[in-house]
Amino acid sequence: MKLIIAVIKPFKLDEVREALTTLGVAGMTVTEVKGFGRQKGQTEIYRGAEYSTNMVPKIKIEVVCGSAIADRVVEAIQQSANTGAIGDGKIFVLDVGQAVRIRTGETDDSAL
Repeated sequence: MKLIIAVIKPFKLDEVREALTTLGVAGMTVTEVKGFGRQKGQTEIYRGAEYSTNMVPKIKIEVVCGSAIADRVVEAIQQSANTGAIGDGKIFVLDVGQAVRIRTGETDDSAL
C-alpha cells in the first residue's frame, strides 16, 4: 500500500478529484494548508494597502491506495493539477505498513 500526498493549487481540487474517481479511488482526505516553495510567497492588496505574505494557500490531498495503482494515481494527479505555472505543487509517495478499518477491523487492502 502507498500513501500519496499531493499539495496543489486550490482551484484544481475538483479536477484532481474527478481524475482519481475515474481510477476507482474510493476516498481521500483534503486539508486546506498554507506554505511556500520556490514561489517565495506573494504580494496582495487588502483595503488599498499592499502587503507581502510568505505563505501561499494550497490544498493537501492524502490518498492511500494499493501499490498496483499507485503510479497511475500519481500520474492522474500530476496531469489534472498541472497548470504549467510555478507553484503547481508537489507529490510525495510513502509506504504504508498497515491500515485498519475501525468499524469492522478489516486490515490492509480490504480496509481501503
